[in-house]
Amino acid sequence: MNQPLWGIDLGGTKIEGVILESIDNPTPLVRTRVDTEASRGYQHIIGQIARLVATMEEQSGLKPTAVGIGTPGVLDPSLQTMKNCNTVVLNGMPLQKDLEKNLQLKIELANDANCFALAETHWGVVKTMAPNARMVFGVIMGTGVGGGIVMDGKIWGGRHGIGGEWGHNFLDESGGPCYCGKSGCVETVISGPGTERYYEKLTGQRLKLKEIVSRHKEGSDPAATKTIERLCHFFGKGISVITNLLDPDVLVIGGGVGNIDALYTEGLAQLGKFIFNNRVEVPLLKPSLGDSAGVFGAAALFAK
Repeated sequence: MNQPLWGIDLGGTKIEGVILESIDNPTPLVRTRVDTEASRGYQHIIGQIARLVATMEEQSGLKPTAVGIGTPGVLDPSLQTMKNCNTVVLNGMPLQKDLEKNLQLKIELANDANCFALAETHWGVVKTMAPNARMVFGVIMGTGVGGGIVMDGKIWGGRHGIGGEWGHNFLDESGGPCYCGKSGCVETVISGPGTERYYEKLTGQRLKLKEIVSRHKEGSDPAATKTIERLCHFFGKGISVITNLLDPDVLVIGGGVGNIDALYTEGLAQLGKFIFNNRVEVPLLKPSLGDSAGVFGAAALFAK
């Protein structure tokens, strides 16, 4: 039976909620937000989520039986506490248990990259361009690098809850130290900040990624072109590991870095150099849901 789907996207500065009409009709019945105010602590975040749910109930006249929540980290399947959260007050805390106790509702948590992949599968570019896809890998390339796996319309979180976390595979020593404690991670090499650092190393000049891309397109700056060529090379090399391991039906590339057109041409060509196959058939697709993907994906966590 198609019932309204309730989703919340827990971000560092805002918490957004949505009620979608059904899995077959993702029309928002309510969409609203509150400030996270993470500096006020963990219990305050719990209270802000409860406040948001109450507002959604008031605006819709509906009562949820379950709420999906996209988080900036992941719930450890064994310990049932949060880890890898950039909203650091969440780390080590039993967020799912505490929310279920506070709200008296069934709660499902998934990280933001998984929610992105799930939303694009059910309602976004995958639905439009590759409707028969069974295995979808969603890539987030922005300030950091992450990923999410969707298999037969469901998230594959994995034994440790880190399914899809290709951003912390080793890629190249030139990336330098990573906040995770290792060195040369995918994230340090091809994230936005990692790409900007490389350009600065070449030139001594700190530029935003958009300006580097613009200079590359104009052909006015050899260092900018070298930077984008390096990005495409290591993107192809990094994503080849995913392709060899999972052989997904489709790759959806989200995040600010994912807007760089060269990834879909030269990046794709570089992928062809590294995969264990004599051709590349997996499509690289740009997402279509924009900033709706996170909260829509959270709502899809209880889709039947």
